Amino acid sequence: MSTVIEQPVEARLVAAAPRMPSIPATLHYDRADPFAVRMTFPAPATLEGVEVCWTFSRELLIAGMREPNGHGDVRVRPYGYDRTVLEFHAPEGTAVVHVRSGELRRFLHAAGELVPVGLEHLQLDLDHDLAELMRGSC
Repeated sequence: MSTVIEQPVEARLVAAAPRMPSIPATLHYDRADPFAVRMTFPAPATLEGVEVCWTFSRELLIAGMREPNGHGDVRVRPYGYDRTVLEFHAPEGTAVVHVRSGELRRFLHAAGELVPVGLEHLQLDLDHDLAELMRGSC
């Protein structure tokens, strides 16, 4: 069984112009980092011309699909019948994208099959991680 899930999604960038351009993005979930979700935007879709990756909690994505959630760099909220809004706040500005909620639900279902919600801690090897941190400190 794979330990990583990657799912391409279509994101619609909310801009000042009335038309929202569609940009590709990839959702990523890794059993090795069971509390996190990554959303990656390829270089051509970013203002800087480099790939941009945002990491945030799976819990934030789940909760934000039901009601507005998040107080930091990433905020998530439902929008209309089948859209979810993700806001990414950085010193350079804010990017707001709409993603079909069905795509997010499909991704979260696959992630939940890999690591059920509430059992993420079972994927962590805290003894190994602590040993790595302590290596060479004495």
